[in-house]
Amino acid sequence: MPDDATHQRETEFHDQWAAETPVSEVRVRECFEALTAVENRFILRQMGPLQGKRILDVGSGLGESSVYLALQGAEVTMVDISPGMIEKAKAVGRHYGVELKGSAAVGESLPAGDAEFDIVYTANTIHHVTDRRMFFSEMRRVLKPGGRFFSFDPIAYNPAINIYRRMATQVRTEDEAPLRRADVALAREYFDDVNTRTFWIATLALFAKYYLVDRVHPNADRYWKRIFTETPASLWWWRPLLGIDAVLTRVPGLRWWAWNLVMSGTRPLQ
Repeated sequence: MPDDATHQRETEFHDQWAAETPVSEVRVRECFEALTAVENRFILRQMGPLQGKRILDVGSGLGESSVYLALQGAEVTMVDISPGMIEKAKAVGRHYGVELKGSAAVGESLPAGDAEFDIVYTANTIHHVTDRRMFFSEMRRVLKPGGRFFSFDPIAYNPAINIYRRMATQVRTEDEAPLRRADVALAREYFDDVNTRTFWIATLALFAKYYLVDRVHPNADRYWKRIFTETPASLWWWRPLLGIDAVLTRVPGLRWWAWNLVMSGTRPLQ
């Protein structure tokens, strides 16, 4: 089990982030529709129609995902370790005309009943979870038989991203640990049909641009949020790299040098 000190550090960090972020700066549609939102655009295609689906958003953060999924007709419940994030996400929902429900809790003990949800969505969360076995067990518990989870998180193996992490000390928590192959193996103990897809190898040149050309230090702005400020016009040079990544991320071994990993799996019927 993770210790209380870890949970406290995570809560305080994310409460402060929520307090510093105006509702107007939370980019809901961009996080799912921008050219750089490659993970979420892929996940949406896998999810299919969302009208009437019951979705649990674990690690809901500022509410981008919860609000967007609610706008697609889903009934969304939020869970986040940070009470400040839950309240901020509710405010973002009201800004977009949707009412969200949610509560503060840890991923290892989800405040939901058994077999309650059609989908569990969790973005940039698993790498914050210490007891991942318990987390996967909890996701399985709250899903209906045949229900599916979808996640994406950073991977541990890319040298450039690891340098970036060492530089970005003020915009991430000290306890996070990017995913490894063992985490995929663990997911397969709890779910059927576990599929993975990696994103961002050549396209990570955008991070290099932020640092070398734009002169934005990793502690001055969260690069993984800054990407959603880009437009098709500003990404004219970057678009061809998507095609290169379509090849690189399918090469065994090399695919693990990507930035992010999308996973999905199905709760067994029995």
